[in-house]
Amino acid sequence: MSFFDKHVFVCCNQRAEGEMCCNNFGSSELLGYMKDQIKARGLNGSGQIRINKAGCLGRCDEGPVLVVYPQETWYTFIDKADIDEIVEEHMVHGRIVERLKI
Repeated sequence: MSFFDKHVFVCCNQRAEGEMCCNNFGSSELLGYMKDQIKARGLNGSGQIRINKAGCLGRCDEGPVLVVYPQETWYTFIDKADIDEIVEEHMVHGRIVERLKI
């Protein structure tokens, strides 16, 4: 059994000037926002949900990206509204957000 119910990795990779990367789209700020939303709901900690910063996840052309394990669900996101939807639908209710899935 996994230590966490869901483990989320958010790509915050920063490449050289001019190269496509997730952090160019504000993924670091949205990572912090997602962590705050999970914590505010009391969903963080062992047996629950863990949000982690990740280096390059190899999908920068589709970025910004995050992946949720153990479901192996990949998402792209643009803003706080997308993060809110991922938290509410996937993290809380266990429903895949099809419009953001990659």
